[in-house]
Amino acid sequence: MIRSSKKRDAIYAALRSTKSHPNAEWIYTQVKREIPDLSLGTVYRNLALFLEDGSAMRVATVSGQDRFDGDTRQHAHFVCNLCGDVADVEDAPPIPFPEMDATIEGYQLIYHGICRSCQNQNAKGVEK
Repeated sequence: MIRSSKKRDAIYAALRSTKSHPNAEWIYTQVKREIPDLSLGTVYRNLALFLEDGSAMRVATVSGQDRFDGDTRQHAHFVCNLCGDVADVEDAPPIPFPEMDATIEGYQLIYHGICRSCQNQNAKGVEK
């Protein structure tokens, strides 16, 4: 268990407050409004602590930036190849897993494709 502090608690609250799977810069911008002396380094250090203690997870790297999730239950994600949006995938279909001499302690499943919004924008562009 990591020690609580005002900055750490605010960083974690910002991460948990969104389903957008933010990057560190987004969290920094949100928290800096209430804690003006916050540094981006502090955000990165605290995210590393959250990853280490299991209270957050790294979902994907999109456009060179790690994206994080404060929802640590086992669930899949979808990453749009065009806009970089990251979304939870609830009730992802099970993937057959061959018998092996191992104990599965977790998984991370990430689907990649084109989100509905990007598909709609592309369709509008084609119609012109």
